[in-house]
Amino acid sequence: MQDNRVLKPAQAAGTVRLGDLTVQRMGFGAMRVTGAGVWGDPPDRSAAKALLRRALDLGISFLDTADSYGPNVSETIIAEALHPYPTGLVIGTKGGFTRPRRSWIADGRPAHLRAALDASLARLRLECIDLYQFHTPDPRVPFVDSVGALADAQRAGKIRHIGLSNVSVAQLEEAERIVDVVSVQNEYNLRERASDDVVDACARRGIAFLPWYPLGAGSVLRSAKIKRVAARHGARAAQIALAWLLARSPFMLPIPGTGTIAHLEENVAAAALQLSAEDRATLG
Repeated sequence: MQDNRVLKPAQAAGTVRLGDLTVQRMGFGAMRVTGAGVWGDPPDRSAAKALLRRALDLGISFLDTADSYGPNVSETIIAEALHPYPTGLVIGTKGGFTRPRRSWIADGRPAHLRAALDASLARLRLECIDLYQFHTPDPRVPFVDSVGALADAQRAGKIRHIGLSNVSVAQLEEAERIVDVVSVQNEYNLRERASDDVVDACARRGIAFLPWYPLGAGSVLRSAKIKRVAARHGARAAQIALAWLLARSPFMLPIPGTGTIAHLEENVAAAALQLSAEDRATLG
């Protein structure tokens, strides 16, 4: 039967799979649903909740967060705004970073990951997390020990699917000998392409790639070439940067974050942009 429903903006880019779950290819990164510097409460908690609800209204079905955002703030506000969660919403969170004195310190010890997972479950008001991502390898802890701790939690029913973040292709392969990996989240954008090989490895495997800093913390948007393409489309530079990511791989799942509904709506509108061969050649 033909579906005659009007697509919501986030649905224009199609879908990608996270294991047995299907989500729209434009997600939302909830890192900025916190205070300045990803620390403490947001300046307006009600506005932060309204932003999350608007993301769902626009058709977004995947939210990315972490226990280190705040710390603990982003997960708590997601639950306050959206629980009980609507059918089809997939929440991914991460563990493996701590925030002493606002710094970012890796902690991949199995005991820490077990405690972090249990705390995230409580804050998100969940019995099982759809996607739990190992936030970063810890050079002081064998990588296989950290991944093994998540494998144990998955067998215990606390994690549905496992993802990795800030990893190389070799680390992805190492993890795959222990668990089924459904996603990788690395820094990636028009300017920062060091993970090109990881993007391609994910595509070969049919697993999602989540680019963090998809706009390069704003640095990408100052490029003359992106401004030229934006002018051709009557679009904003940020929208072109996101459209380029979507065109880079069918397994790309951008998760741009913002603190304002206006920027959220602009970002989601990028899902409908189609870049030409000339556009892609200009962007390089």
